Amino acid sequence: MAQPGSALGADADADADAVALLLGRDPGGVFTVVVRGDGDRPVVIANEPFLRDGTPMPTRYWLVDPELRVLVGRLEAAGGVREAAAQVDGAALAEGHRRYAAERDALIPDDRAGPRPSGGVGGTRQGVKCLHAHLAWWLAGGDDVVGDWVAERLGLTRSEA
Repeated sequence: MAQPGSALGADADADADAVALLLGRDPGGVFTVVVRGDGDRPVVIANEPFLRDGTPMPTRYWLVDPELRVLVGRLEAAGGVREAAAQVDGAALAEGHRRYAAERDALIPDDRAGPRPSGGVGGTRQGVKCLHAHLAWWLAGGDDVVGDWVAERLGLTRSEA
């Protein structure tokens, strides 16, 4: 059962090791585990707006659970991106991108110089690009019409990932 929550009280080093293992590489930036599954395993992480080297990171919510990544990948391979774009309400999708960007951008100090992350869900300015990013935000509690669409097709609820 997935549990929303932060890494507060959890061992941050253990989370870093677990996420790197799940991804097969270092995620490159500072993050917090915001959804956990059975055994306290990380399911979704929330990234800071910049990687450790200062590179902008547009993807605030990242799906790190390997089983869910495979399921979503299969959905994408079967044409799910086009299908979702055609079936969800365009105005609701655009509003979701705006809210996602606003949440991420609120973490950036106003006086920060240099390049900034851009776009909405997964860095997308409009439409649908990555079902994984939409599902990650939805699992973390975001009001995302595409994440809802993906969850429905996979038979997921927020309480079980």
